[in-house]
Amino acid sequence: MPTTATAARRKRTSRRDEDAPLIPILARKVREIEAKAQHGKLGPTNRVKFQVIAFLVREERARAKGDAELADGARAEQLKRLDGVATILAKTAARDTSLIQLLEADQATSPVAKRMRRDWLLESGAELAPEELVIADVARVQQAPVVPAALAERQVTPPSVESRMLANPFLAPDLTPRPAATPRRRLDGWELMGPLYKAFESGAGGSVASMELPPLPEYDHLSPKGLEVMVHQSRFVESVRAGHRSFLLADEPGLGKTAQSVLAASVADAYPLLVVVPNVVKMNWAREVERWTPQRRAAVIQGDGQDVDAFADIFIVNYEILDRHLSWLGEIGLRGMVVDEAHFIKNLGSQRSQNVLALASRIKEQSPGGRPLLMALTGTPLINDVEDFDAIWRFLGWTNGERPSAVLADRLDATGLTPADKAFYGEARDAVISMGIVRRKKKDVAADLPDKLIADLPVQLDDEFGRGIRQAEAELGARMAAKYRRIIEARGDRGLGHGEIDEDIVRLVAHGELEESKAAGTGGDNVFTMVRKIGQAKALLAADYAAQLQRSVGKVVFFAKHIDVMDQAEAHFAAAGIRAVSIRGDQSTPARQQAIDDFNGDPEVGIAVCSLTAAGVGVNLQTASNVVLAELSWTAAEQTQAIDRVHRIGQDEPVTAWRIIAAHTLDTKIAELIDQKQGLAARALDGEAVEDGGSESVQLAALMHLLREALGGN
Repeated sequence: MPTTATAARRKRTSRRDEDAPLIPILARKVREIEAKAQHGKLGPTNRVKFQVIAFLVREERARAKGDAELADGARAEQLKRLDGVATILAKTAARDTSLIQLLEADQATSPVAKRMRRDWLLESGAELAPEELVIADVARVQQAPVVPAALAERQVTPPSVESRMLANPFLAPDLTPRPAATPRRRLDGWELMGPLYKAFESGAGGSVASMELPPLPEYDHLSPKGLEVMVHQSRFVESVRAGHRSFLLADEPGLGKTAQSVLAASVADAYPLLVVVPNVVKMNWAREVERWTPQRRAAVIQGDGQDVDAFADIFIVNYEILDRHLSWLGEIGLRGMVVDEAHFIKNLGSQRSQNVLALASRIKEQSPGGRPLLMALTGTPLINDVEDFDAIWRFLGWTNGERPSAVLADRLDATGLTPADKAFYGEARDAVISMGIVRRKKKDVAADLPDKLIADLPVQLDDEFGRGIRQAEAELGARMAAKYRRIIEARGDRGLGHGEIDEDIVRLVAHGELEESKAAGTGGDNVFTMVRKIGQAKALLAADYAAQLQRSVGKVVFFAKHIDVMDQAEAHFAAAGIRAVSIRGDQSTPARQQAIDDFNGDPEVGIAVCSLTAAGVGVNLQTASNVVLAELSWTAAEQTQAIDRVHRIGQDEPVTAWRIIAAHTLDTKIAELIDQKQGLAARALDGEAVEDGGSESVQLAALMHLLREALGGN
């Protein structure tokens, strides 16, 4: 970055906005940051923007103070306006304290920050020195090892893996011609990640986020004997046959993503193939491999993998034990990788995400031509923010977090537009989609699949337990209201009218309460203990409804979040003479699969009691058409995943999910917030004009609601 003195010597060719044309640009940008921060933590792109604004505010202040030709009145006016921008920066940093370190003068030094700063200065009409116009990327650091030092001691090498390595000690040579050096692109100087995220956040273009797929082939070359591939599945696999190798397969749950992935690997001959999955679906994946590609062998890795068949074509491992097997998996020449429930890797700081990304990088290095088959499967790729795409795009090689890949950059360049053009955003979204996003909805591709209905059943908690819950909610609201009033009093009068509520302070207090709740640092009830109490209070009412439902409609799936709620329900069903099976997180894989098989195959088993977290993904319970949600999830995605254990291909009856909601409690607000959260995916993936439900978590929004009620607001 140039020094303040350098900045002071710049000759401005435009005199709009008097002598400070940069200030209105900074004011507009800081308002964008403020709006984003009000809905939760800022993503990487907006954090860089925050850095650059802070740097330029300091630079402009130094310029104004050092400009001898500037009249005193004009200087005072400019400094006042810059102070206004700085105040908003400070308020934003108070809301997200991790931003405070970015206010330091030496922070805005990355190439992305330099480009952003240069673009804003050019927009203001500044004339820059030649060395400021061309900004080179820093040299790429050497690729991090697949196995970080902290995990080296945990690595295991199953005996059969040693046999495989001895049988074939050399990987096949890669004779693919390497591409020549890429010429400089028109958009190389632009910061592009922010515009790419914005293109999806706004639903630019208004179309469903799905790449163009080949037509249905004339003959079915895919289906094994006795099975039939559906039209939408066949068209996807044809895109693999045509040479496409990286996909975000974001089909709605229940449309057969596992089968499509297994067939895609066969068509691409992407063996050995690694499949990383949640623990609950490992056995199901092995069954699907045997079902759709019976000529291939699948090895399910358990524990240290002592019994694993290292000569298998497909290795299936769960996220929790992947860290033990990074070393040998990185050495056997994998040609493809599938990440199931890919939203599990959205947190780039987690070891789970780092393990997946490190292995993917190694596979790209080893695969001929650097084009392995990479597939991220998730019906819910966006949970809270559009930047949830970040880790998935990195895994697929579409971006590195700071810049688009060469292929994507070429497609953006070919638009002939820049982020300064409004039309760029629709074109940019289409360019990313063409990299391999495939999104189909049940109503579009499975006309014979019945609709699903979510029906809310309010229940009154009129007993002592229910009164205690309402009292606990009131006490929590009062506790937060007291903090709010202390802050308001300490701050002094800021022009709030009678009965008016400062939403910034509401968010600050609710965020503090949420952090204390996560650390169990409060003396009384918090949002988590309260929701658990509500679940306990509803347990028997929900179980009784499920029992009545089972007697009238047959099989029912009962979902709960807490073990004690599941225990109460199972005891109630046993007392009512209803046979039930249980699907929980603490079961062994064979026991879990046996429970699923008993529910689907034994007419005497009437109810499956399922954990929202352990049975919400990868479990097929389509013999039932009714679901009872005894407890609410914290995310819309988790609720959708649970319902879609029943609403799947092969279901021939309308599906109804019955949500048991405790009336006049926080439960009602949580249900409303979950429904609002559907809007982000509908806009970003389906191009629907859905109202923004906000990006803050349901927990935070619920606490803000309680605080507003305690303050007498709406």
